[in-house]
Amino acid sequence: MRYSTFLTLTSFIGLTSLLVLPTVSGQTLSPVRRLPLNEPLEKYNMPPAPPRKIETSPRIISQFGVFTSFQANVDANGNNILGDAANEPSISVDPTDGNKMVIAWRQFNSINSDFRQAGWGYTTDAGVHWTFPGVLQNNIFRSDPVTKSDETGNFFYLSLQSTQQQSFFCDDLWRSTNGGQSWTEQSPDEAGHGGDKEWFTIDTNVGGMGHGFVYQFWTSFFACNFDGTAFNRSTDSGVTWQSPLSPPNFTDTGTLDVDTNGNLFVGGGSPFQCLRSSNAQNPNVTPTFDQNVTVNLGGTLIQGGVNGIGLCGQTFLTVDRSGTATNNNIYMLASVLPTGASNGTDVMFSRSTDGGQTFSAPHRINDDPINHNKWHIFGTPSVAPNGRVDVVWLDSRNAANNIDMQLFYSYSTDGGVTWAPNVAVSDSFNPQAGYPSNNKIGDYITIVSDVTGGNVAYAATFNVNPNAVGGHEQDVYYVRVFPSGGGTPTPTPTASPTPTATSTASPTPTATVTPTATATATATATATATATVTATSTPSPTSTATVTPTATSTPTATATATATATPRPTPTPRSEPTPRARPTPPPRPVPPANKKLNVT
Repeated sequence: MRYSTFLTLTSFIGLTSLLVLPTVSGQTLSPVRRLPLNEPLEKYNMPPAPPRKIETSPRIISQFGVFTSFQANVDANGNNILGDAANEPSISVDPTDGNKMVIAWRQFNSINSDFRQAGWGYTTDAGVHWTFPGVLQNNIFRSDPVTKSDETGNFFYLSLQSTQQQSFFCDDLWRSTNGGQSWTEQSPDEAGHGGDKEWFTIDTNVGGMGHGFVYQFWTSFFACNFDGTAFNRSTDSGVTWQSPLSPPNFTDTGTLDVDTNGNLFVGGGSPFQCLRSSNAQNPNVTPTFDQNVTVNLGGTLIQGGVNGIGLCGQTFLTVDRSGTATNNNIYMLASVLPTGASNGTDVMFSRSTDGGQTFSAPHRINDDPINHNKWHIFGTPSVAPNGRVDVVWLDSRNAANNIDMQLFYSYSTDGGVTWAPNVAVSDSFNPQAGYPSNNKIGDYITIVSDVTGGNVAYAATFNVNPNAVGGHEQDVYYVRVFPSGGGTPTPTPTASPTPTATSTASPTPTATVTPTATATATATATATATATVTATSTPSPTSTATVTPTATSTPTATATATATATPRPTPTPRSEPTPRARPTPPPRPVPPANKKLNVT
């Protein structure tokens, strides 16, 4: 049973406001809506949560088979903060040191308030322990966090911002040069333009014309400029942004990536599109898109269903930059409502081996029997430096109520031709619990792969809180997935690429660059003291609650995690970490033209 909260959805295009009255009911499904949506999913509709007495419970470390999930949104002593919520996590990894990672998330300081901020955590021991310093700006409405790392290990955080007076959204980019301990705003607030469901990528081709360029695009409805534009570029790491422009077709609610030749690819929309710009890397011209191809993913993106007012997934596009036989393959993936179905979603995949000119027939990644009462949401891929493709998603296949979820994993070692049997990597949880008035568990989860596995950030409701919706809280977790935890890919080939669409213009020839395989550092994770930024957006904990964590966690003795070759051993979980010394973080540089985060 769960206690629903008041939820007001106001349409910006003249639709009648809908009010969901508080009820006592079981888990239910929301009406399914196909894209384009009728109203944005983000709105400043509540003031910041007032200060409150903070209570804690032991953080959750959830062991499931050989996989261990570690809670990331914890207090300075490594404990769960009772009464807050976190979801929509975006993870990035330092490619020069796999021990260093950052997760950004939507931070709700109170489960009773819909007001969200830009939260984040960082780790220096490969995800065993996390430090949550606070939010980018206290009491500033922020959402849709996206993080990336460049090839030298600098972290970037793109954050959506709005004010109570605005019915549109703008964004700005932040950078960390010390492993995510602190952040510097690259430009004034909202100077990145942007809009709802923004996403970005970085050109990491050292020596390339566009090296270091940042590209982003967003949903054009109610965007910052309110002029229908949905894409722009920064040639100086987000300090300044060029005037936004409109890419062809309806390519929102997706992602973008750059191949080893510097070509930019954008994937999104419904129907799904793959766009290419071969000149975005040229700083002397205004970017244009010289290729526009429709991609069949066997269905359509939806809002609602098992995820309340949220998306069941968005479009992910990623490029293979491994330097192997699959180099510059383009992969598109989304959790979609299958064509002809009215309920349920599947994780669908398609690949291009010819620079995005044609794509293969859609391939269903979740391998359970077809059942439209089941939900496979938040499908997201990542390509490892050796060309392996990892995919994770939330899955209700094992739930009698068709709602409770587990995190699942599969991978391909042949460019998406065959896929390993699906493997569950987390305990089951109720995705409809812990709603902080904003009744969804976010719109996405994320993964970053390396040679031996993948680093995943996801939201789950393992922590018990009798005062929260459904008796549990939404929190952010880190788990490492790896091929040895599952089976070997079986021959389930995807059809060879066929010309499913004609590009709007002939592809512009581009110079061929010999790809170079990415060097991968062997990370050695040691559970030692972690540097901490001693500032939060809430008062310091003053008491400890007597709430007991769910039975899904397996508390045992303190563990030391050691990362080795394939795969890294899973550390033994513990229910309550031993307090660790918190050294003072090093001074943070303040570039003259930039704005510094006010964290002490």
